[in-house]
Amino acid sequence: MDTFTQPSHPSGPGQFTEPGSSPALLLLGQQADMNSERGVECTGALPAASDPDLVERARVARAALGDRAFILGHHYQRNEVIDFADVTGDSFKLAREAAARPDAEFILFCGVHFMAESADILTSDAQKVILPDLAAGCSMADMAEINQVEDAWDVLVDAGLGERTIPVTYMNSSAAIKAFTGRHGGTVCTSSNAEVALRWAFDQVGGLDGDGKVLFLPDQHLGRNTAVLKLGLSLEECVVFDPRRPGGGLTEQQIADARMILWRGHCSVHGRFSLQNVEDMRAAVPGVSIIAHPECRHEVIAASDFVGSTEHIIRTLEAAPAGSAWAIGTELNLVRRLAQAHPDKSVHYLDSTVCFCSTMNRIDLPHLVWAMESLLAGRVVNQIVVNEDDAHWARVALDQMLALPGV
Repeated sequence: MDTFTQPSHPSGPGQFTEPGSSPALLLLGQQADMNSERGVECTGALPAASDPDLVERARVARAALGDRAFILGHHYQRNEVIDFADVTGDSFKLAREAAARPDAEFILFCGVHFMAESADILTSDAQKVILPDLAAGCSMADMAEINQVEDAWDVLVDAGLGERTIPVTYMNSSAAIKAFTGRHGGTVCTSSNAEVALRWAFDQVGGLDGDGKVLFLPDQHLGRNTAVLKLGLSLEECVVFDPRRPGGGLTEQQIADARMILWRGHCSVHGRFSLQNVEDMRAAVPGVSIIAHPECRHEVIAASDFVGSTEHIIRTLEAAPAGSAWAIGTELNLVRRLAQAHPDKSVHYLDSTVCFCSTMNRIDLPHLVWAMESLLAGRVVNQIVVNEDDAHWARVALDQMLALPGV
């Protein structure tokens, strides 16, 4: 396993400073930081580096599959997987890319479960979507289970607020949650179009100046950051619904007064970044620009210089001048890749410790090779199939997103 060390001084252009082993090394299951938002260790194990024989097997299998297969690689995947991806991108971009390849018999989605579900919804019945490792889930998506969300909706209906509330779910949610949103007249959003989606949702219930509400699933931070920083709502108008507590842990008055009802969910990677990380980075690297993903906590976003989706972060680094210094608040695999792609800039990981997206990292080259060789042997493994009813209503919600201005 790799050993990471923290240099005593910041790196210059072309030198990537790895997060250090102090105060804690959180490398997929080693140790825990109980002060993190999630309060548990980063679970999982990082497989050993792929040997040359496995790389050659991957090349042979990929060549043999040819146009029958289309391989999608999410930005947070490790390099050994990205090397064999036909397209890289964020979750929604990859789902759309899959839909744009109707001649591909197999869609191998190197991402996590909800992404493969979206690809299955958007592709034809003749195509088969494959997730190389079924253990590749998403902790955020798992924080909103369909029975919990339906119970929460009952709370709103019982309070007389059902007709004045529109659900909006983040792309990072299960097909069942997307279907729930479609059934109740809502839409899906990405981190790039969350503002547009929320403005549309409020327009369905009287506009921003009215008293209608949005139930935002499952990431509280994206919902709060967008509502406060983009729509001008106050923090007091945003309440958090905790599905583990009766009535969401809210009084009837709190629900009645709220405009944004935020689900108690978050990204276990982005939720780790803290205001202290920002302050420490500014002290260590004079003139550094902080850019953070909107899944980060509100105080981190408020203290950052730039905020945006994964694709926005990539474009910002591409446009940045040589010699500039950047600290990036997103998943480490992507930050490493950006540092390698921009040797003329000083690139830093915003956190002081190492925490990959552990479930995303379950997709490794051994699983990808196994999936490809199985297809060549006539075996379709790990196919992701969304049931017909959920697929229909999830597609309704996705189509509503696609109809939004600027999408």
